[in-house]
Amino acid sequence: MGRSRFGIALALAVVLIAGAVVAVLAGADSEGTSARPGLPPSPPSALAPKNVPVGPRPLAHWAPVLAATAARERPADPTLVGEVPTRTPEGTTNIVLATGAAARRAGELWVRVRLPALPEDAHGWVRRSALGGYSPVHTRLVVDRARLAATLFRDKRRVFRARVGIGAPGTTTPGGDFYVRNRLEKYQSPFYGPIAFGTSARSTEVSDWPAGGFVGIHGTNRPDLIPGRISHGCIRLSNPDILRLARLMPVGTLVTVR
Repeated sequence: MGRSRFGIALALAVVLIAGAVVAVLAGADSEGTSARPGLPPSPPSALAPKNVPVGPRPLAHWAPVLAATAARERPADPTLVGEVPTRTPEGTTNIVLATGAAARRAGELWVRVRLPALPEDAHGWVRRSALGGYSPVHTRLVVDRARLAATLFRDKRRVFRARVGIGAPGTTTPGGDFYVRNRLEKYQSPFYGPIAFGTSARSTEVSDWPAGGFVGIHGTNRPDLIPGRISHGCIRLSNPDILRLARLMPVGTLVTVR
């Protein structure tokens, strides 16, 4: 009889203990996030946007400037490279080209960008928080000053080629690596044709671009002068060619002048 009571008591204790364990586990499962905080989410990539379709690797990425900031020689360094406004001289949203380098200082993410400044390959570090989302770049326009020709490549495939006019002697089109900053339409003057593109290239001499000092890519009301060395630094195409280029060349396109 004593053994029977002991067995019943033991079985009851086991049931109670098992129930308590199940209750604890259930509570941990339903309240795990509050009882034991998880790891913080990974920071967004400083090199590429999320949800990019599978395909050829972009040549670069550009981002709009959402808050006026200053570019610095190094992350969080007091030495300034230049000011980075939110608007271009033409009144459009300013953009910068990300180089792919990033660094964190005192908990703040910094990215290295290419700037529309002299010299032609100016770079600086800006706060990531001052920029918007990244957009991939798959196109490059190559301007050959010797052959007076412009060729557009998309993912290494040639998709456009045309003869151009470039800077005359004394007002040469600068060589180097740049990018397309904006697209402009409906100029009152036929001098610029139906569509024009502003670039990050700046002339050390003079430019016929309305913003002053910057090099544009635009149409013309004098197609008879193309090809030739005819401008104050800008790159001119016939109006049919600039319209064709506009269908293929988005903002952010890399520009190589050689």
